[in-house]
Amino acid sequence: MSKKDIVSYNYEELQCELEKMGEKPFRSRQIYAWLHEKLVDSFDEMTNLSKALREKLAQEYEIKKVEVVAHQVSKVDPTEKFLFELFDGNCIESVLMKYNYGNSVCISSQVGCRMGCRFCASTIDGLERNLEVSEMLRQIYKIQRISGERVSNVVIMGTGEPLDNYDNFVKFIHMLSDTHGLHISQRNITASTCGIVPNMRRLADEGLQITLALSLHGSSQEKRKKLMPVANKYDLKEVLSACDYYFEKTGRRVTFEYSLVAGVNDREEDKEELTALLGKRNCHLNLIPVNPIKERDFKKPDSKKAAEFQNKLEKNGINVTIRRERGSDIDGACGQLRRRYAAAKEEKPDEIICND
Repeated sequence: MSKKDIVSYNYEELQCELEKMGEKPFRSRQIYAWLHEKLVDSFDEMTNLSKALREKLAQEYEIKKVEVVAHQVSKVDPTEKFLFELFDGNCIESVLMKYNYGNSVCISSQVGCRMGCRFCASTIDGLERNLEVSEMLRQIYKIQRISGERVSNVVIMGTGEPLDNYDNFVKFIHMLSDTHGLHISQRNITASTCGIVPNMRRLADEGLQITLALSLHGSSQEKRKKLMPVANKYDLKEVLSACDYYFEKTGRRVTFEYSLVAGVNDREEDKEELTALLGKRNCHLNLIPVNPIKERDFKKPDSKKAAEFQNKLEKNGINVTIRRERGSDIDGACGQLRRRYAAAKEEKPDEIICND
């Protein structure tokens, strides 16, 4: 019989579990604090519990493995990339970015991705599985414990589509922002979606205060379809209507992510089409010069052309920024470190790559 994933229990669920075991209520507070505040990796670290209780917990429950197998530190800016191995041998990536206002962590929500966006490395091998709530949380916990610094902002923009792992994703948000855990403000949490319309609307009705970021990437339905297979299922009008609904229900301004691909979506007509799409919306447009990946022939525009693109949109009344590139020397494209590690393990299965 498989053990229960104790880190995926929220506070109320853990209370019920401990009650079934015949333990006093204060024990659930102690255990939850060890897991979600002190961020321990084993029951043996829970030193204010009796040995008998620790052994009992270890018999019935597990703290699912999220172990660092590669760690890259940028030499050009305060950015670090982590490759974590999970209990089943699958790997996921997370990134720590340090800013003046605090530390931000970008996490993955799935092992692989089935969305198929043509400029993205993390989708090349398809979807392996969804991440459990504990596996999403423990990316942040491990990074905070390794760095020794508090994480204040979380973005779910790593490998995977969070709204394709909807129930686990929503529970993760509640637990991350819960007063019994790290208590990260929901206003400091951003989740990116490629545009799964029904779940965007469900999310709007959840009563959360997170920022929703839509991966737009094309200035028209036809251009989106060429870059993003999901556009074949959901028309851009439907997607934008869902964004408007999210703003209406939450009061939270939607961010539109737009990967600039040289010669593909950075032309004069794209500026005009984006202005028509976004000019009257209370939103923010984030331009992202595309990260080149060897499996694709997409190229980023030069900095001058990207700046001209931004300036024209600003003159047209759109709130727009160019995302500052971070960690360009450490497998900048999301999914690249995971794929390189997997290839290395196939060639030399007994060796571990770790770039500290």
